[in-house]
Amino acid sequence: MKNEGIEGKVVVITGASSGAGRAIAVAFAEKGARLVLAARRKEALDEVVQECVALGAIAIAVPTDVREASEQAALAEAARRWAGHVDVWVNNAGVLAAGALEDIPSEVNEAVIRTNLLGYVHGAAAVLPLFKQQGYGLLVNNISVGGWIPTPYMAAYCASKFGLKGFSEALRGELTAYRNIHVCDLYPAFLDSPGIQHAANYTGAVLRPAPPLYDPRQVARAVLRLVRHPKDRSTVGAFPHFLHAAFALLPGLTRRITAGLIGTYLKKAEATVHTSGNVLDPVAYGTGIDGGWRSTGLKPTPAKQGLFAALWVAAAILVLRRF
Repeated sequence: MKNEGIEGKVVVITGASSGAGRAIAVAFAEKGARLVLAARRKEALDEVVQECVALGAIAIAVPTDVREASEQAALAEAARRWAGHVDVWVNNAGVLAAGALEDIPSEVNEAVIRTNLLGYVHGAAAVLPLFKQQGYGLLVNNISVGGWIPTPYMAAYCASKFGLKGFSEALRGELTAYRNIHVCDLYPAFLDSPGIQHAANYTGAVLRPAPPLYDPRQVARAVLRLVRHPKDRSTVGAFPHFLHAAFALLPGLTRRITAGLIGTYLKKAEATVHTSGNVLDPVAYGTGIDGGWRSTGLKPTPAKQGLFAALWVAAAILVLRRF
């Protein structure tokens, strides 16, 4: 990067209309960055732009469907025309579909892959020519802990997140000769964002996020740190380290425990109808940063993180005793 400061940097953020994307936009606005904000929801984007401008930043909205390579190319061109260059590109837009694989319509599973995986591919392909021409640039891929541990009943989502790991590694290999172009992966823990409210749900049960839940603003702070000190991969929150280690050491056992916990929850949860959520088309609700779940006691205090880890160990012991 040209310098370690953030003020004045041109930052493109996809999925900026809510959740972590909106938190990232606000964090950069507070540091005086120039922002190009992208998402499908124009009204929500305009709201985020107004918030960023109120904080003293310069920001524009470019409605973009990241599933379409042509729209991502137009996003990069809009940023170039507006500011002359791009310093940071944050691939963040993502969607979720829950349910047994055969219960989820094929077009929904396909849209998850197109958004979460191909959306990042299209974003990188759009901005890398600018980075190479400039000789510098930072690409941030917000992947999630779902790229480290498989989650039953979210198969397409996990496929997209696991795929992103390979995508980033391959891309770093391609960019070996460009010492000032960085590809940085983020692996946040479960976030208290509107993501669950937005999710496609074919489980027949009301979805709740898995504890412990972290503030999306922690993701934003992690992105700011990457601008100052780029690194290949970073985690957000302590719990992902436990999950990563558990799956690396005992993959089969970890899968059985996760499937058991989710299956038990789905059997006991309140019933609801199937919905495609925001996977196929945008929805009008859920435009804030927070999902409101931490107020129900799911905030990740050290004691609770220890408790959740202990519960996983206890579940492992129970599973092992069955074999």
